[in-house]
Amino acid sequence: MSEPNNEIMPGVVSLGGFGPIPLPAYHEMTGVEILRGIISGDLPAPPISKTLSFALTEADEGRVVFKGLPKAEYLNPGGTVHGGWTATIMDSALACVVHSVLKKGEALTTTEFKVNLLRPVLPDMGEVTCEASIVTRGRTIGVSEARLTDNRGRLLAFGTETCSIFPARATPENAS
Repeated sequence: MSEPNNEIMPGVVSLGGFGPIPLPAYHEMTGVEILRGIISGDLPAPPISKTLSFALTEADEGRVVFKGLPKAEYLNPGGTVHGGWTATIMDSALACVVHSVLKKGEALTTTEFKVNLLRPVLPDMGEVTCEASIVTRGRTIGVSEARLTDNRGRLLAFGTETCSIFPARATPENAS
């Protein structure tokens, strides 16, 4: 049984706890293997997933799915979930789908992303789904797109992202 403090949102826990991915994993595993390790609990989930109540739930090469639970704690003064929450779940899915096509020894960082907020996100709408797919993966650049939908399938937001791909930092074991 998992610890209650590992809960991300109702029904979703991080069996591997929370924290950064250990650097050696980038040299020993492909990107999709790392993502699947997060889902299985063999690797920790990022701490932001607990803070903002969203989690990676599916990972295939070129496709990922996140589930999120917008909460009243994320409201802006206008009474809707702050666009920053929507942008964060979108950025997470958009970057992770590029991560899903990384080879062993590669890492990435977001260089730019754009999100179109199409409908308000509200805390009473329940769980939302963000599905991302790869558009293209080159030697040093990956481009992705994602859609955020509510539990009725309505499109809440659409976005794209460009990530830079580069060699992962050396670990003490593989430094020359």
